[in-house]
Amino acid sequence: MYVDDVPNRNSRPAVLLRESHRQGQKTIKKTVANMTDWPPELVAAIRLVLKGETLVPKEGLFAIERSIPHGHVEAVLGMMRRLGLEDIIASKRCRERDLVVAMIAQRLLDPCSKLAATREWQDTTLGQELGVLGASADELYEAEDTVRTYKSLRSRK
Repeated sequence: MYVDDVPNRNSRPAVLLRESHRQGQKTIKKTVANMTDWPPELVAAIRLVLKGETLVPKEGLFAIERSIPHGHVEAVLGMMRRLGLEDIIASKRCRERDLVVAMIAQRLLDPCSKLAATREWQDTTLGQELGVLGASADELYEAEDTVRTYKSLRSRK
């Protein structure tokens, strides 16, 4: 048995399930089923089975080990970028700016202390998005001081 695509002149090809055998010098084809209107995924699966491949259910292919929440992080960061908040904090991207943006976003998402914020970044994609995973509370304080100093120098000009 095999799946055969038979071209038609003015319409789409016919997809047929066929079996064939020989009678002397002739090859005899017998159409078992017309699969033209079947979903392409089903036809592809039948082709694989006829080739002798083993099909595995989708659920058996992957196991979810951990799911990290992302939607709320993307919403907050997207709005911050749309408002231009990152550029207000510092004109060029640097670790200090990313730390301050992460602290502001964390306050909006789930208000907590700076030390707790560094732990919370492990449970969402916020730390990965901004590249601040592994930051310490001291780094957060230093980043705040650096941005304050930068802002005060910029406002004097």
